[in-house]
Amino acid sequence: MKTLAELQAIKNRMKDKVVLRDGLEGIRVVVGMATCGIAAGARPVLNALVQGVNEENLEGKVSVTQTGCIGICQFEPVVEVFEPGKEKTTYVKMTPEKAKRVIDEHLKGGKVVAEYTIGAAQA
Repeated sequence: MKTLAELQAIKNRMKDKVVLRDGLEGIRVVVGMATCGIAAGARPVLNALVQGVNEENLEGKVSVTQTGCIGICQFEPVVEVFEPGKEKTTYVKMTPEKAKRVIDEHLKGGKVVAEYTIGAAQA
């Protein structure tokens, strides 16, 4: 790195990755990224969540992180949403399209998308 322009280019490339860091007091979204989750399509789900949170300017309110095995492999890809003062919400069999709806309705609107939750999958 030799110039400020190069530093700015690095900053611009990394902007979409910043939301992956946690430490926020707000909503925390965790994507299961163990072997089973990745094989079931968790990486595109993670990417859709990161991109959607950035596009909706939710970076200061929502963090997206990844974890290893959540322990419910038959329901992968799994996304857990932790909100201060509320019970955890577990979304199962997620897709990038479902992730967009979760961003719009749950993360922005505060309403759980019940048909994507583990409770609906077991019914």
